[in-house]
Amino acid sequence: MRPATPEDLPAIQSIYAHHVLHGLASFEEEPPSVGEMRRRYDELARRGLPYLVAELGAAVAGYGYCALYRSRSAYRYALEDSVYVRHDLHGRGVGKAILVELIRRCEALGYRQLIAVIGDSAHAASIGLHASLGFVRVGTLRSVGYKLGRWVDSVTMQRPLGAGDAAPPQSR
Repeated sequence: MRPATPEDLPAIQSIYAHHVLHGLASFEEEPPSVGEMRRRYDELARRGLPYLVAELGAAVAGYGYCALYRSRSAYRYALEDSVYVRHDLHGRGVGKAILVELIRRCEALGYRQLIAVIGDSAHAASIGLHASLGFVRVGTLRSVGYKLGRWVDSVTMQRPLGAGDAAPPQSR
């Protein structure tokens, strides 16, 4: 596990493109280019937010990052996680390792809530992964996406970070 670098972006784009084209984890329908992935990466890096890759051997096996949950100022202590694993490596603990490290880094940065927005209410692996790390399901938006010929739900899960809402945050 290590911080992602711009050199990782072709591998990251390839992993994400597979999920965009063949899965419901993302509601994008056209894979973004490496250039667009670089723009997104640069925005998170500018904000000092964690963006990680997991390697198996010398290959990128998965990646994850946290972004602002929403841009309005009152949301400044809440982040949203995204984790993607190479399609041929599911079920090997790569996603869990990434999410554990994202949680650790977000807590160290002083954030208080981590939100997961999971495409497809039938995505048991992602829902189970998040639940195993203390996320609770807080809602389901029914049929808010239409992808791959069917209506798709969006599941929202939430996990406190650090003291959560038990104490006021330090100024940000």
